[in-house]
Amino acid sequence: MKIGFIGLGNMAKAIIGGLLQNHIVEPQDLIGSCATKKTADMVKEQFHMETCLDNRQVAKEADILFLAVKPQFFPEVIAQIKEDVPSDKLVISIAAGKTISYIEETFAHPVKLARAMPNTPAFVLEGCTGVCFHESVSAEEKEQVLMLLRAFGRADEVPERLMDTVGAVSGSSPAYVFMLIEAMADAAVEGGMPRKQAYEFAAQAVLGSAKLLLESGKHPGELKDMVCSPGGTTIAGVRILEDQHFRGTVMEALKACMDKSKKL
Repeated sequence: MKIGFIGLGNMAKAIIGGLLQNHIVEPQDLIGSCATKKTADMVKEQFHMETCLDNRQVAKEADILFLAVKPQFFPEVIAQIKEDVPSDKLVISIAAGKTISYIEETFAHPVKLARAMPNTPAFVLEGCTGVCFHESVSAEEKEQVLMLLRAFGRADEVPERLMDTVGAVSGSSPAYVFMLIEAMADAAVEGGMPRKQAYEFAAQAVLGSAKLLLESGKHPGELKDMVCSPGGTTIAGVRILEDQHFRGTVMEALKACMDKSKKL
């Protein structure tokens, strides 16, 4: 099975790395194209896979094709490759905002499509990916796609109407979490902690908290209450966050992300 990537940016490299680290494929099973020789050479050296500057070559050779270019480049790229993508070829888009119907219309013929929204923690095999499918994709093909996406983290099927929500709650949210970690570390530095150690403490606190939530199955409010002793330091901090509309601000940020995705 040959897996092709049109676009070799950060997200594509994260997916490729996960596939190779988990021995889902070998380097000779991969081919990718991009816009510049510099990037092609860098990816070739990093993963020992075949790279080129010809999108049509990748589309022809791949059994499963990842469209890993930015949404604004879809019309140009699909125009180049549509004659080389038959109706039985499985195509996986990782672009925000571009619906299955839009992609199919751009190809101008039926295509077996999966629309996925991964996130950057895929770099460390802790990604979270939502994926929806065209009605022509069989149950066996769905499992094949999920197997590929689970090579770098969690992946679950969702209805397409939720894909903009997936993009907000997992696709874009690492940026907000990094901002939280940075702010926590800044406060620790103000309190006298060395910068490097402050980042480590803040990041580990976020990592451990997320793991505790996932593995305990407890409601996040219950876990929050476990930390808040009566008259203690934590509840004093919680009051400040509530005064500053912390939860409402986070919700508004994710809503802005969803609204932007719908306009792409």
